[in-house]
Amino acid sequence: MPAVPAQSGPPRPPGGSPLAQGEFGAPTGSPPAPEAAPRRTAWAEGVDRLRAAATTEPGRLRIIGAFLALLVVAFGAITAWQMTERSAAADNVLHSSQPLSASAADIYRSLADANTAASSGFLAGGQESQETRDRYEEDIRTAAAKLITAANSSEPGSSAARTISRLNELLPEYKGLIERARANNRQGYPLGGAYLRYANDTMQHEMLPKAEQLYKSENRRLNADYADAKPYPWAAIALGVVALGALAWAQRRNYHRTNRVLNQGMAAATAASLAVLLWLTVGHTVARSGLNESYDHGVRSLNVLHDAQIASLKARGNENLTLVSRGAETKTLADKTTVDVYDYDFDQDMKTLTRGLAVAADLANDGSGERPVEAATANMKVWKQRHAEAREADNNGEYQLALDRVIGSPDKKPTGECFDGVDKNLGIALTHEQDEFQRAAGGGLDAMTGLPLGAAVLAVLAAAGAVLGIGRRLSEYR
Repeated sequence: MPAVPAQSGPPRPPGGSPLAQGEFGAPTGSPPAPEAAPRRTAWAEGVDRLRAAATTEPGRLRIIGAFLALLVVAFGAITAWQMTERSAAADNVLHSSQPLSASAADIYRSLADANTAASSGFLAGGQESQETRDRYEEDIRTAAAKLITAANSSEPGSSAARTISRLNELLPEYKGLIERARANNRQGYPLGGAYLRYANDTMQHEMLPKAEQLYKSENRRLNADYADAKPYPWAAIALGVVALGALAWAQRRNYHRTNRVLNQGMAAATAASLAVLLWLTVGHTVARSGLNESYDHGVRSLNVLHDAQIASLKARGNENLTLVSRGAETKTLADKTTVDVYDYDFDQDMKTLTRGLAVAADLANDGSGERPVEAATANMKVWKQRHAEAREADNNGEYQLALDRVIGSPDKKPTGECFDGVDKNLGIALTHEQDEFQRAAGGGLDAMTGLPLGAAVLAVLAAAGAVLGIGRRLSEYR
């Protein structure tokens, strides 16, 4: 039987032609190779490693250490941030907003006192005393200097800056009207009285309202600074409690697993965190107490005393103008009664003064604050009596007698003597309350001194202690 020739090339499938071959000899009909798995993200791999680490005690310890360090550092950072803000606000209360509020009150007082001195000098005619003239000039200089200080402290373009600018424009205008009134008065011209009344209207209806607006604006800034300085730092306190709780839990866990009572690193971290929390709560409580005292027995009393002093100045000015106008200025009240404008305003100012002195007496918390208020109240009562006598004389046509009882010599018992007593004693009370404010507000600010920096340093030490404590435990596994 003849031999079968050997086949060349690939085997044939049964009943078919040879399989087609690829470029490298691989059959083109073979199944495709499987695709490579997509590369995992770094986040997923990190989660897997963290999950794997958490299944071992060293891994758990590393996680606990990182968490404790982060928590303690966050506690220190929040404490430093919140106390820095409160300390800055308390510093503004003591060194910025309250002094500016006092300066605004001084502007008002100086303007009102200048108006009073001008009317007193006008009544004296050619016999105006040098003391009255000097008082007027000093008031004008004080108002101008305080306006410069307020302008330097105000924000450009603000309402306070515009108010100050307008007062700077009105001040020389007012002074010019007063000089014209004096010049005409010395020559015996009735036009002097008209100039004085016009100057008084400028003061009463434009300058003093703007000065009062400035005073209220500065008081709002002061109240805003108090509102920023006094709230408790609850976020820092809460985070501190959480941090202490976490440290206590970590040490308890360590005790149950190792039967060791003390881990020096974590104990140091706990002590540092506790020191920060106690310093924070006690320091801020003391600061808050000082700020509250500075407001209740300082700012409130100062505001009331400023208002009382301004009322007394306006009353004195209206008393003088009653004699200057000689009934030329009248108005009709709601009950159809016609009254002298300046005498009516005097009565309203005296009512304000009476109420203010009563409130100031209630707010005074020591003898040094009570005595000048009581003396001012006594002077005010005598002032009312002498004013009634002067008005009676003027209404009876005895103008010279009325004038003597308002600006006469001391032997004639003038009302000016009583006004000077009220003004002097209110000044003493204001000085005392200003000292009280500075003492209390300064104590509040001192209680916060060093707290932001100290909290940050102690928090870093606490974090280092926690890490070292965990590291000591980890070394046992090596």
